[in-house]
Amino acid sequence: MIDGIAFGILTGVSVGFSAGYLGSLIVIKKMALVGDALSHVALPGLAIGILFGFNPFLGAFAFLFASAVAISHIEKVTRLSPETIVGALFTLALAIGILIMPEPELLEALFGDIASVGLLDTMFAVLFSAFAVILTRTIYKKIVLSLISEELAISTGINVSRVNLLYLLLVSLNVAIGIKVLGTLLVGFMLVVPAATAKNIANDMSKYSIFSSIFGAISAAFGIMLSSYMALPSGPSIVLSGIALFLVTVLFRWRKP
Repeated sequence: MIDGIAFGILTGVSVGFSAGYLGSLIVIKKMALVGDALSHVALPGLAIGILFGFNPFLGAFAFLFASAVAISHIEKVTRLSPETIVGALFTLALAIGILIMPEPELLEALFGDIASVGLLDTMFAVLFSAFAVILTRTIYKKIVLSLISEELAISTGINVSRVNLLYLLLVSLNVAIGIKVLGTLLVGFMLVVPAATAKNIANDMSKYSIFSSIFGAISAAFGIMLSSYMALPSGPSIVLSGIALFLVTVLFRWRKP
């Protein structure tokens, strides 16, 4: 039991840290819907993995990868916002996933199950989370510059479309590895709320991204410990911990002169 909890906490902290870091860009890009909706797109992939007997993570990431590429391409062709495109895709994916997902596994897929996290899951989470953070760090300033002025970013030699696609793929990877802990319905929380929490207290971009990562890790750690102690699902427990942190920073912001 102790080993299981330790694996769960390490997995959650890794995912929370990387999700917080990637989510700091989602919030300033005003793409909160995209972060939340991408998690729903993974559900058909999970279902196919379960039905055909291969690792559901691979199915989830395959669907997320394809969705990220499709969103990037449709955005380029139609000039529609990512939020609009994702809004059209995610409900379809959610409906298909619910229809084909075997009922016994549906609850775990939607809300996560920390008890099922093992050593291999933890190793994957740590490695992929570290990879996502390192690669995002290399494109972070490019994305921020493109938000300030896309024309300026292009004039400096930045391929904005390619950078945005790479970022969407990294978000998809983070969502895929977070599903085990939070489930498809709640994993989008880790990409939005820790960053929103950090935005309440950070006064520059460097502190903002660091605080966002830290709040993501803290939310996951406390949430998993709460779920273990109270025998609650891990996903909702992590959400409650993260919202509590957010409310504390709102109070701090409100009392600050």
